[in-house]
Amino acid sequence: MTLPRLFTPTSLGSLELANRIVMAPLTRNRARAEDDAPYEIHARYYAQRASAGLIVTEGSQITPEAKGYAWTPGIHSEAQIEGWKAVTDAVHARGGKIVIQLWHVGRISHTSLLPNGQAPVAPTAITAESRTYDGNGFVPVSQPRALETSEIPRLIEDYRQATRNARAAGFDGVEIHAANGYLIDQFLKDGANQRTDAYGGSVENRVRLLDEVVAAVSETWEPGRVGVRLSPFSNANGITDSDPVATFTAAVDKLNAYGLAFLHLVEGQTGGPREWPEGGLEALRARFNGSYIANNGYDRQAAIDAVETGKADLVAFGKAFIANPDLVERLRQDTPLNTPDSDTFYGGTEKGYTDYPTLEETASAA
Repeated sequence: MTLPRLFTPTSLGSLELANRIVMAPLTRNRARAEDDAPYEIHARYYAQRASAGLIVTEGSQITPEAKGYAWTPGIHSEAQIEGWKAVTDAVHARGGKIVIQLWHVGRISHTSLLPNGQAPVAPTAITAESRTYDGNGFVPVSQPRALETSEIPRLIEDYRQATRNARAAGFDGVEIHAANGYLIDQFLKDGANQRTDAYGGSVENRVRLLDEVVAAVSETWEPGRVGVRLSPFSNANGITDSDPVATFTAAVDKLNAYGLAFLHLVEGQTGGPREWPEGGLEALRARFNGSYIANNGYDRQAAIDAVETGKADLVAFGKAFIANPDLVERLRQDTPLNTPDSDTFYGGTEKGYTDYPTLEETASAA
């Protein structure tokens, strides 16, 4: 019987992957509290999942002001670089490929999480209808302040430096997080961006920050090691856009200029219904001239079908990878999956993180 293409090797920009199954970025809130650095449990967690064709790490803040949740890792200090180096070494030792997701949350933060209790930054001083995790529970996000036009070059340099740090940490590439209501998505969507300078108003202006970030990152590392994640039709973290097809058509056109490794799209609502304006998703997917990673609500058969028909080049799985370190083998064999424990998604240590059994371990215990 011919193996479905989902399980066959592929190229992704400059990367050679063992299969077309991607571990999606998954916030788990387990970084060391004192310095937001990953440590030994992160190396075990990601190494356990190294059979994925590609791992995209949990979002990692590019600067202290980019942080939005308690105990999320960063990629802006020496301790964080060293912590991530142990992770990449562990994944590479098992033959895996891993890229880090570069993250700036923008207005989705709380003053208690930020240096000197400062306000979160955003394109416009509009408070999001959203909540964040401060280490004790979920709390409403704080009122943000609008970034000054003069601050944008510094922001671009933060992304550039984070990319240098990712290279130093041994990653195979980076994914720029421009989805799910975080900073770049806030600039893209007019529900959050009401600026009157060169970064607001028209679609051309609202896609400018994305374009400048991608340019800086692609200058710092070859474009074949750079990907972008977008969520055109998602209202995650209280964000909206009046014409997402027009906005993201312009965004994809900008991305096409760089020869990126991939575009990673949240199809519909983040973690929710797969709904979008008729033909909208399909048009964006067809417009992008590189490799396309599909994400949101895929099971085994849907992923196989998407790759076989060319609707996607790769498919990303999220919660299934939390509970199934050997997800690739389980999907290949079409065997039952472990059920994730939602009580251990955020915070903690090994429980619900590195203790889910593989098929082999389950069989040995029987």
